[in-house]
Amino acid sequence: MKLVKFLMKLSHETVTVELKNGTIIHGTITGVDISMNTHLKSVKMTVKGKDPISLETLSVRGNNIRYIVLPDSLPLDTLLVEEPRKAKKKKEIITLGRGRGRGRARGRGRGRGRGR
Repeated sequence: MKLVKFLMKLSHETVTVELKNGTIIHGTITGVDISMNTHLKSVKMTVKGKDPISLETLSVRGNNIRYIVLPDSLPLDTLLVEEPRKAKKKKEIITLGRGRGRGRARGRGRGRGRGR
């Protein structure tokens, strides 16, 4: 299972996130997207060497995250179970019988230079 898919399941969990610049963020996850951008609410942010700041919401860009500390009460055995992949339906291809391409060809040698 990909890490991002696991993190997407953590909505409404309270976590601690450490960023690459040393900032520590404590808050409740409201969502995680495919780029690992993490959206939190009820946030307490401590910038390295400064006093903590309370924020209502905060979004953290995924590539700035060093690690995420999960709560001890998290049921990892159920969250790490992979869901079966859904079979994709094959699209039916309809041809119009106009030769190669999408039916736009106008004969030999046309459409290669500037339009006249």
